[in-house]
Amino acid sequence: MRAFAFLAALLFSSLATAEPATITMYVNPQCGCCEGHAQYLRENGFKVTVTPTHDMSLIRHQHGVPEKFEGCHIALVDGYVVEGHVPASAIKKLLAERPKIKGISLPGMPEGSPGMTGQKTEPFTILEISDQAKVFAVE
Repeated sequence: MRAFAFLAALLFSSLATAEPATITMYVNPQCGCCEGHAQYLRENGFKVTVTPTHDMSLIRHQHGVPEKFEGCHIALVDGYVVEGHVPASAIKKLLAERPKIKGISLPGMPEGSPGMTGQKTEPFTILEISDQAKVFAVE
């Protein structure tokens, strides 16, 4: 029983001191909403580095993101691609579950999504970036 208590305490202490996930976000330098999404992610526990670039198409191509999944910006986190204004809870789910997919996407620039202006009018459908557009989460 003591060994179990020791292991549980060790696991809890390592989780409590874990570093936040680091996200590298590639953005078009002329886009204002991308920094809003980066700030939202920081407020939700992520460490975010924003990298301005005019080569968004090249970066998406390098990471295998088909056009139908494109959002406003592309981010890389712990081996996954996160495309667009994806809510933090979906990114946390991705990192916790670690599915065998390329990543997740909230295509386009939906109003009311994290970092965007406007009102959310319907649930956001976050898709798996895979051969078929499967739903990863609805928020």
